[in-house]
Amino acid sequence: MSGYARRGVHGQTVEALAHRVLSGEIAEGATLDLAAVQAELGVSLTALRESLKVLAAKGMVDARQKRGTFVRPRSDWNLLDADVLRWRFETAGREQGDGAAARAASPLLRDLDEVRGIVEPAAVRLAAVRRTAADLAALDAALAAMAEARDGAAASAAAVAADLAFHRALLAASHNELLERMDLVIATGLAARDRLVHGPGHHPGDPVPSHRAVLDAVRAEDPDAAETAMRGLLAQAAHDLAELTAAPEQEPGPAAG
Repeated sequence: MSGYARRGVHGQTVEALAHRVLSGEIAEGATLDLAAVQAELGVSLTALRESLKVLAAKGMVDARQKRGTFVRPRSDWNLLDADVLRWRFETAGREQGDGAAARAASPLLRDLDEVRGIVEPAAVRLAAVRRTAADLAALDAALAAMAEARDGAAASAAAVAADLAFHRALLAASHNELLERMDLVIATGLAARDRLVHGPGHHPGDPVPSHRAVLDAVRAEDPDAAETAMRGLLAQAAHDLAELTAAPEQEPGPAAG
């Protein structure tokens, strides 16, 4: 869960500061000139200090007497925090450019694929032997929603939501509390990836068969088949992203009359 309200002056100030730190515009070790930042952002000193508390809670900044408020070393940042992950994807997108292909090439997405390759095959093995009727119902519902999604802006959002619901349900079906918490990492990164893959003008392969294969193996309580199916699903996901990365950017054409 987010540790702050994203809307309003407070939320905007947190976001602005976070992106500046993550992009290196405010470098590690740099001491912030609060008066200058306050004037630049046009906020009160109280609002600025409250926003910095959010970043401090995430390990990104700290304050010391005689030194003031400064950016902590990257090794101290809580990089697995859902907000920090989201900011990193947003910052990477800005640095890579507006093109979907450029954003798809982000090293952060590569890191996500590697994490998923480690976590999800192991989680689905546990799900195959621990899943309950409620777990299967959640997976069935997510798969049904995925099948109903169609092309278009609204359908893209529906496809992303269904994919996130499916993978969250799989982690929950492992009935391992620590693995379940990995949804903060996987879901945040997966949402950023899915918005690219399912975005306007892009037509990835049908995700339903690969997800159904995973669900069928979990339902059959077959951990080996479940792991194999999950690795196949991840391979398809990597293929879809690779196609997007290789695709030339399309310039918007003239509107049809």
